[in-house]
Amino acid sequence: MEYVLRTNDLCKSYKSCKAVNGLSMNVPKGAIYGFVGKNGAGKTTLIRLVCGLQEPVSGEYTLYGRKNSDREIVKSRRRIGAVVETPSLYPDLSAEDNLKQQYRILGLPSFDGITEILKTVGLENVGKKKAKHFSLGMRQRLGIAIALAGDPDFLLLDEPINGLDPQGIVEIRELILKLNRERQITVLISSHILDELAKLATHYGFIDNGQIIKEISAAELEETTKKCVHAEVSDTKALARVLDEMGMEYKILDERTTCIYAKVMVSELVSRLSREDCEVYSLQEKEESLESFYISLVGGADHA
Repeated sequence: MEYVLRTNDLCKSYKSCKAVNGLSMNVPKGAIYGFVGKNGAGKTTLIRLVCGLQEPVSGEYTLYGRKNSDREIVKSRRRIGAVVETPSLYPDLSAEDNLKQQYRILGLPSFDGITEILKTVGLENVGKKKAKHFSLGMRQRLGIAIALAGDPDFLLLDEPINGLDPQGIVEIRELILKLNRERQITVLISSHILDELAKLATHYGFIDNGQIIKEISAAELEETTKKCVHAEVSDTKALARVLDEMGMEYKILDERTTCIYAKVMVSELVSRLSREDCEVYSLQEKEESLESFYISLVGGADHA
């Protein structure tokens, strides 16, 4: 698998606080990578390190095959766009003039592409309206537009839907999906709003106390958290025989408990188990959410 970003034992401290503490992660090319963690877990610090806004105290990262210690790392950084914490805008300029200013900063030879970028983010019809009069959602989309100047193929978004109303959240979600699918831009999204990430991400990295505690693809996560019928019975061996006869997928958890990954006809199952002298204590449908999966990783009591 080809990776856009890989970090190895990356560390960053602020006085006595270890914001990033031996962090190792892998962002596949073409992915929408959900970077999941509570506030203060180290998400923003990692993005700042990758963007070159700060330097690690130890460890390393590789961006498009170049190590951060490589003198040519600046060439890799030119391929990324980022919105870190809040969009950096000129409040008294229009959306178009904000983009023109970013083009100048990047040293681009012309303003070609600005109209297309504004159309991509849904700001083509705002005219001369100043950014300070934009809604929060419009400012967030303008921030992404500015990050798209220079035609990057890796986008880092730090809490892009934080504080948005439902309509703004939908607009940002659709924009991210569009950039990923139509322009093949790899996206890293840091967020603690897990229900929204679940609608976007193809891969996840779960961070806690400055460390990655789990990396998993969306397909693997779905397999892990998929809906099941939680069956508690007197004899799981008998239950296994019956489920095999019925052609159902299942997983035995312990001597009394089994997860059945299929729609269960309760009367038929109970009848068959009765013939096996197996009692049914309970049948309960369960589906683990991304949020509950994360809580189970980090420990519910400390992260409620």
